[in-house]
Amino acid sequence: MTKYIDIEKALRERNRGFLRYLPAWIIKIISRIVHEEEINIILNKYSDLKGADFLRALLDEFQIKIEAEGLENLPDNRRCFFAANHPFGFADGLVLTSIVSEKYGTLKAIANDSFRFIPQLNEFVVAVNVFDGSSKEYLKAIEATYGMDVAITHFPAGIVSRKRDGKVQDLPWQKSFITKAIAHKRDIVPLHFHGTNSKLFYRINNIRRFLGIKANIELMLLPHEIFLKKGQTIRVTIGKPISWESFNKSKSHFEWAQEIREITYNL
Repeated sequence: MTKYIDIEKALRERNRGFLRYLPAWIIKIISRIVHEEEINIILNKYSDLKGADFLRALLDEFQIKIEAEGLENLPDNRRCFFAANHPFGFADGLVLTSIVSEKYGTLKAIANDSFRFIPQLNEFVVAVNVFDGSSKEYLKAIEATYGMDVAITHFPAGIVSRKRDGKVQDLPWQKSFITKAIAHKRDIVPLHFHGTNSKLFYRINNIRRFLGIKANIELMLLPHEIFLKKGQTIRVTIGKPISWESFNKSKSHFEWAQEIREITYNL
C-alpha cells in the first residue's frame, strides 16, 4: 500500500517550529487523530482516479450529499473567482471543487500545500503555504494561473473559520483576490457554506488561545471532521456574479474584500 499521508515525515520536514522535534510517541497519537491509516486506505482504493472522477468517488465514499441553491447563478464564463467561506476545512473544499468542476469540466483550486500529498488532485490544485510563507516557485505558479482561461476556486480567509463573538465565522478576508480580480478581469462568484465543525474543534482552539499557544494545533482535527460529515448533507448557496469593474476606488481592496465577505454570509 502506498503511504500518501506520512505524518512523521511531514513534521520532520517542516522548515521551522517545534513540531519538527516532537517525540515518536506523540507523532503516533497525532497520526491516529488525523486518521492517517484510514485516509491512506481510501487514497489507495481510488489511486487510478483523478480530478473530477476522484472527487465524485470521495463524495460517494463519505456518503456526502450536496444541496446546492443558486446553481443558475454559475455564469457561462468560467473565468471567475469562486470565493467561499471556509467552515469545514476539507469537506467544503471537496464540495466547492465538485460543484465548479461539474459546471466547467476543470478548475484550479488555490489550496494549502498539504494537498500535494494527494496526487489524484494535482491537476486541480495550485499550492500555497499558509503558515510558513509561499516560495517563489509557488507564487510564480499562482500568478500564471490567474492569467489562464480557467475557473479558480478560493477561500479568501486563508484558514478555516473559528468561533468569534459567539458565532463561527471566517477571519477577515485577505485582499489579494480583489487585487487579482481587477488585474485579470475576473468576476467573483460568492458561495456560502452552511454549517460548522464539531464543538471539540472550537473548544481546542479556545484553549490554545487562552494558553497563548501560537501553533494552530486544532488543525490536526480537520481530517477527523470530514469523517464526522460522513452520511450528511452539506448545504451551499451560490450568489450572483459580482463584476470586477464594480471594485472602484471608493474603497480599498481590503474593504472590498470584507464587503464580498459580508455578501457571502448574507446569502
